[in-house]
Amino acid sequence: MLRKVGAAILTAAALSFGAAQAAPLEVYGRLPDIDDVTISPDGTLLAVSSTLSTEDRVVSIHKVSDKSVVNVLRLGKEKLRWVQWAGSRHLLVTTSTTALVRGLEGPKREYWMTISYDIAKKKQVLLLDNQAGAMNVVYGPAMVRKVDGDLTAFVQGVYFVDNRGRVTLFAVNLDKGRTKMIEARSEDTDDWLVDGDGVPLAQSQYDQSKGVWSLRIKGPRGWIVVDQATSPMGSYGVSGLGRDGKSVLVAMNDADGSTVYREYGQGGAHADLPMERPFDGLIRDPATGALIGGVTLVGDDLRYQFYDAKNESAWKAVQKAFPGDRVSLASWSDDRRKIVVLVDSPTDGPAYALIDLDAKSASWLGESYSKLAAADISEVRPVKYKAADGLEITGYLTLPKGKPAKNLPLIVLPHGGPEGRDSPGFDWWSQGLASRGYAVLQPNFRGSEGFGHDFVRAGFGEWGKKMQTDLSDGVRYLAKEGLIDPKRVCVVGASYGGYAALAGATIDTGVYRCAVSVAGPSDLKRMLVDNQERYATANNAAMRYWLRFMGAEGVRDPDLAAISPAKLAAKADIPVLLIHGKDDTIVPYVQSKIMADALTKAGKPVQFVTLDGEDHWLSRGASRQRMLVETAAFIEKHNPPN
Repeated sequence: MLRKVGAAILTAAALSFGAAQAAPLEVYGRLPDIDDVTISPDGTLLAVSSTLSTEDRVVSIHKVSDKSVVNVLRLGKEKLRWVQWAGSRHLLVTTSTTALVRGLEGPKREYWMTISYDIAKKKQVLLLDNQAGAMNVVYGPAMVRKVDGDLTAFVQGVYFVDNRGRVTLFAVNLDKGRTKMIEARSEDTDDWLVDGDGVPLAQSQYDQSKGVWSLRIKGPRGWIVVDQATSPMGSYGVSGLGRDGKSVLVAMNDADGSTVYREYGQGGAHADLPMERPFDGLIRDPATGALIGGVTLVGDDLRYQFYDAKNESAWKAVQKAFPGDRVSLASWSDDRRKIVVLVDSPTDGPAYALIDLDAKSASWLGESYSKLAAADISEVRPVKYKAADGLEITGYLTLPKGKPAKNLPLIVLPHGGPEGRDSPGFDWWSQGLASRGYAVLQPNFRGSEGFGHDFVRAGFGEWGKKMQTDLSDGVRYLAKEGLIDPKRVCVVGASYGGYAALAGATIDTGVYRCAVSVAGPSDLKRMLVDNQERYATANNAAMRYWLRFMGAEGVRDPDLAAISPAKLAAKADIPVLLIHGKDDTIVPYVQSKIMADALTKAGKPVQFVTLDGEDHWLSRGASRQRMLVETAAFIEKHNPPN
């Protein structure tokens, strides 16, 4: 549907209206028609990331004044990751691909590449292309600075020293098309920061074998180590510039394990950032990169905190323009007078809007899912219940339209991570399943982020244990409330959520009628061994992260077998559907293959769907659609909604 306020940007994918009956599953599963809008620094142009047909990606550039099209950059089936402006003439577009690079050791990896598109000349170049001793890949968004009057993109790439790749800082002069390697430090360097003048300011280093992070800052006498910390779960990296635009900001853990943001001066003196609670995201001055605020999800409320009263007041005015909706900042002009926001309506779904503070006007730019009508958007309720040990668990319950909230069939949809979380607002997966007549529970089980470090710590050692029963405790709560029928429940999830689905079939049995695992781990020892081989070290942060939640000492720990669904296939008491992308670089495809073989050998009902060319995140539209359709068909067969 199209909101009837102001002008809107219409792509070929956005010319549709709602139907009287439920929309097809493919409409929920397709990539968003518009998934990002960024405004140029001078506030005159908009870059709109769109999807045509199933998955053809397009970045279109529009005038703010009349929304007319200036240029269109067609990416085809490239996996679009992010778009950023470099001045108002250059657009940096980053895509990724899964590849096994000739000459490099190890398995397939996901590689990010950035092109610079000159809007006036309608020409594009690949950053770091044909650089001697380097790859044409980047690590994260560019840091854009003006150096000697020229726009320069500072990007982190890979430079090889003695056949070993090092995270290296490059400067790309976008106006003159020249690239210069700034510095290549030790192979422990994993992050860089340049100041407002384009001078290297800080670098992060991480010793994988010791689990020690170091921060180096460049002062008048060169590089010095200003801080070190033991961080077994991984590097703290560098979070960007501090509030004064000169200090270095780092997100790290304090003695209690809680997140703090620390600002470091050139000499190493530091202070913790004042904030109501740890930020989930940082807000920066679009012109200087200096920190000006942060955003946090508190319960079900998205709260913005600004350090300047004028910014705070302006944001409150933006929020008032959309009463009852969840409003988040997408981008803004350098003077912060023109603001693009994502408005998530509980009745209409998500859409982008443009706010002009000087003109005191707001106009709609386009829907994220234009083929969904208000009649296709199901109600989402926050829920709260007690786990068996008394720990309070929160989550979200999506209710099917046209059915009374009583004795409903239920799908439990746990998130991945496991240290992730579900949040309020439109979720294409749960909305798609609810459209078939199911209630959908998304529980933030113990170990989920966003509820304080004690809640995360409550998940340590509870993989397959209390983290699992937190899900079934939610089923029992909803049944007691009369909302769902406890005899008609299935469990579905991806990544860790996929593991939880398999554990629902083999460990916490007797609760579900079927299980669907998308890219879920099944053999935890094999998972850890593969992880060792991938990173060529027996003691790395990724390994420690998994073991912390698994409650194991290492890959030989016998407790791993007790929580590995593939080792417990004979105990499976329900049909299982496995779906996995062949190009998954996070949870290898072999994990679902192992589970399928174990279930088949045990004589248990199992289906296995392979998604060719798909990664861990279901980045391709055709794969998302197929996953959703296969999942719904499997559930409807084993747990009919009526």
